[in-house]
Amino acid sequence: MSTSAEPAEAIGITESPHRDLAAQRVIPLRHPGRWIATAVVVVLAAQFVHGLATNPFYQWGRFGYWFARPVILRGLWVTLEVTALSAVLGLLGGVVLALARLSHNPVLRTVSWVYIWLFRSVPLIVVLLILFNFSALYRTLSLGVPFGPSFFRFDENKLATELVVATIGLSLNEAAYAAEVVRGGILSVGRGQREASAALGLPRWYQFRRIVLPQALRAIVPAYVNQLIGLIKGTSLVFYVSLLDLFGQVQTMSSTYPGDVVPLLLVATAWYVILTSLVSLAQYWIERRLRAGERG
Repeated sequence: MSTSAEPAEAIGITESPHRDLAAQRVIPLRHPGRWIATAVVVVLAAQFVHGLATNPFYQWGRFGYWFARPVILRGLWVTLEVTALSAVLGLLGGVVLALARLSHNPVLRTVSWVYIWLFRSVPLIVVLLILFNFSALYRTLSLGVPFGPSFFRFDENKLATELVVATIGLSLNEAAYAAEVVRGGILSVGRGQREASAALGLPRWYQFRRIVLPQALRAIVPAYVNQLIGLIKGTSLVFYVSLLDLFGQVQTMSSTYPGDVVPLLLVATAWYVILTSLVSLAQYWIERRLRAGERG
């Protein structure tokens, strides 16, 4: 009996097919359409940038002159002031309206629904103009017993300055949209979370603050940041109630210097882009903190 090993082919044993596949070269799938689309986008972007840089109509020298002028910075400060006040008041009002909308009290639910329906239906410019002419409807405001004596009286003409009118109008409008953002975030938390916390005997406020709210914020933050960006751009409408914000100052300077209309509009565009970009960066940081808290 021979002890020598016979060839593998002689006894019918072949190499594994997996070894043959591994020895083959893998050719990646080609995407010619993707490269064509990329080339088209790059060409269009290059043409756009070239047009911005070489077209004398943009007057970049005048843009640099106006960009940080004191009159523009004063308007920018007014924009920041109105945005900050309206964002805070609008968010607080939105939280109250959202909780009222989720309440078991039918009166609170109805009043909240009517408010949200009304202010989401009426354009913001109409709200601002009505408030700006509010003194024509009510010259004085009073606080007291309904159909009875009044304890305090206010002169509406003295109270309703341009800043107050703009802030109230934007806040009323913002609250209606913020209410739906907050309500949607709360409803995104599963009912089982609340039922489990209630089964543990946790107080309702503790349930909301430590269980519902942290989970709801992940849905609220992106939607409300979009709303906040819209608010920054919406402040340009306060020009129509005689408040000279960033856009109002640009409009005023454009009337005084008609040859600088385009560079002034570019200045306003640049500042709005800067403001909205800062808000987007804040959103990115907040979302990272929320995700870090979730992983922890």
